[in-house]
Amino acid sequence: MIGFAIAGAGFAALVFWALVGLPDFGHYHWPYGNALNAIATPERHATNVVGITVFDYRGLDTLGEEFILFASVVGVSLLLRKDPEEHVPADEVRSDPIRALGAVAVVLLFVLGLWVVAFGYVTPGGGFQGGVALAGAFLLVYVVGGYRQYHSLLPHSPLEMAEAFGAGAFAILGFVGIVYAGAYLGNFLGLGNAGSLYSAGSVPLLNWATAIEVCAALVVLFSEFLKIYMLPAASWTPEEGPR
Repeated sequence: MIGFAIAGAGFAALVFWALVGLPDFGHYHWPYGNALNAIATPERHATNVVGITVFDYRGLDTLGEEFILFASVVGVSLLLRKDPEEHVPADEVRSDPIRALGAVAVVLLFVLGLWVVAFGYVTPGGGFQGGVALAGAFLLVYVVGGYRQYHSLLPHSPLEMAEAFGAGAFAILGFVGIVYAGAYLGNFLGLGNAGSLYSAGSVPLLNWATAIEVCAALVVLFSEFLKIYMLPAASWTPEEGPR
């Protein structure tokens, strides 16, 4: 307890020290950000400077992050995976109002995720954020429906294929840039019209590849955790004891 208190106090001091050194709101003065604000829209026709930085100016960093996530999910899945059991407990939600409200919430969250991905290079958002929202919509199916509905909607093999496809598509699009634009992750579609969905060149394709990879990776993790930690608890009741 004393060791935790000392470590917590030291961590709190470091956080306070870091926050004190931040510039005032609206007074950003670092040259890299200012340069990107000045050139991103004229050069790439993207109105979301953060999005175009992630997928264009620092695209190689994002490629690395994609495969870090991919490798992390594969590792966690291998650690958690066990032989599948034929018995699936009846853990579905029996309240019709909750199921109806949940179905509406699933649709709304899914549409929100699609919007965040589609407009990620126009307004705040992007493939990472939208992929998380889409994965949350699928997890909500389990919350308001049960494991049977969740598992029937999201079989495991297609999920793993989608995760691999998203990560691989990002890398392959980079090589297409070499062929048609002379640089890895180079733009090969034309810039389009700034402020519209037809803008930012080939960045939208990278954006969607990222969304697919992030969404599939998180749903794979959800599935593994549900199988290990939720199904054993749902397969017995205190009166019956474990089956």
